[in-house]
Amino acid sequence: MSSRSEVFSSRWGMLLAMLGMAVGTGNIWRFPRIAANNGGGSFLVAWVVFLLAWSIPLLILEFGMGKATRRGAIGSFVKVLGPGFAWMGAWIAFVATAIMFYYSVVMGWTIRFFVGTVMGDVPTPGAAPDAFWEAFHSTPGALLTHAVAMTMALFVVSKGVKGIETAAKILIPSLIALVLVLAVRALTLPGATNGLAFLFTPELSELTNYSIWIEALTQNAWDTGAGWGLVLTYAIYMRANEDTALNAFVIGFGNNSMSLLAGIMVLCTVFSVLPVAEAEAMLATSGNEGLTFIWVPQLFQQIPGGMFFQALFFLALVFAAWTSLVAMIEMASRLLMDLGVERGKAIMMVGGAGLLFGIPSALKLEFFQNQDWVWGVALMVSGFFFAFAVLKYGVTKFRETFINQSGSDIHIGPWWDWAMRLVAFEAVFLAVWFLWSARSDDFRETWTLFSPYNVGSVVIQFVIVLAVLLLLNKRIAAAVKDGGTQPAAD
Repeated sequence: MSSRSEVFSSRWGMLLAMLGMAVGTGNIWRFPRIAANNGGGSFLVAWVVFLLAWSIPLLILEFGMGKATRRGAIGSFVKVLGPGFAWMGAWIAFVATAIMFYYSVVMGWTIRFFVGTVMGDVPTPGAAPDAFWEAFHSTPGALLTHAVAMTMALFVVSKGVKGIETAAKILIPSLIALVLVLAVRALTLPGATNGLAFLFTPELSELTNYSIWIEALTQNAWDTGAGWGLVLTYAIYMRANEDTALNAFVIGFGNNSMSLLAGIMVLCTVFSVLPVAEAEAMLATSGNEGLTFIWVPQLFQQIPGGMFFQALFFLALVFAAWTSLVAMIEMASRLLMDLGVERGKAIMMVGGAGLLFGIPSALKLEFFQNQDWVWGVALMVSGFFFAFAVLKYGVTKFRETFINQSGSDIHIGPWWDWAMRLVAFEAVFLAVWFLWSARSDDFRETWTLFSPYNVGSVVIQFVIVLAVLLLLNKRIAAAVKDGGTQPAAD
């Protein structure tokens, strides 16, 4: 491997790449719906709390671990905890890779809807609101756009860190501009103030509702990328004088600012077109796919210049999904590189696996929903493993060794030590809560492998993956120790 070419050339480029990793479809299609269904302004209060109690502490951890070890998830756990814990790093890497397999399908959907909007096919003239969506998902067409999405992301990753940085410098400012234009347009619509009031007016009595806090924590786990291992991977390519803590705060607050803009964009449009009661009902009954691919096109048709702004909306989704998919492919490729595989070959292997294992999600929506459920819960386990690693190493020692280095712009105090203990508790609580919520009185219904939403599907797939990783732990640890290449630190 080359040396200096494998390090981000500037803090600006590195931050844009990191922001591209964090800002994805979860910010644009999931945040507005979750915020609307959980009290609006009251949800924002809990959401900000967990930005500081989950996302920022984990981002600081990943920045510090990646920069210090110059290895991916497996290599980092081996260097910090020893070879006996290689399986934990492998779990983190596998979960993000499993998400990659179906995330490319989501990017493919956004590509098709952007093209369909430009061609005037979305929404289908004179047809039911869901006609275009129902005719597209789970078809060979969705398989084709999945392949297109993987190809686009692989092209960027194949150019190395320089390619990732260059793409981020183009895509992220473009994404921010698109979302800003859409948010400003939404604010100028008649009745937009209803959406603003709904989003930003908290009802203090609702803060006693535990479900709001659970959803706020879940959203932070999803839309910042904290605990995924993606930040850790990009941190490998940080320059030696980069500050970890400041970067973590910038990424966390920058990502959540994009979510707020998306919330303004969607909710102001919804409340300007529909009466308040109808708007709330539509948001409550629409899933992520339904809101984005069925109702958003209907809403844009009712505002002046709707087709133009609808095209901007789906283009923004394409850019958001693209930059996040790039990060997932880079993380999986870095894992193979740590095992001694040459970079070009590693990218080809990841690309082939992504194309192959994304097929079921592209051809069957229920399988996609199952994978989204299973590996969404698995992210809580990943967050716990990160917190466990720090606590076992010695949380104060970790902070002083890996985070508060000479030249740091921000000194992280003992609050972070307690925050990591809280993260461990939050991760366990959320995982248990999700499984408890998905339980069923019908034992046979619960213990099915690929149903969209049940306990058995999670448990069975978790057990299989964990059993394989534990059995292969020694081999994985040995391969990481003996193989792998590292970028320069300067």
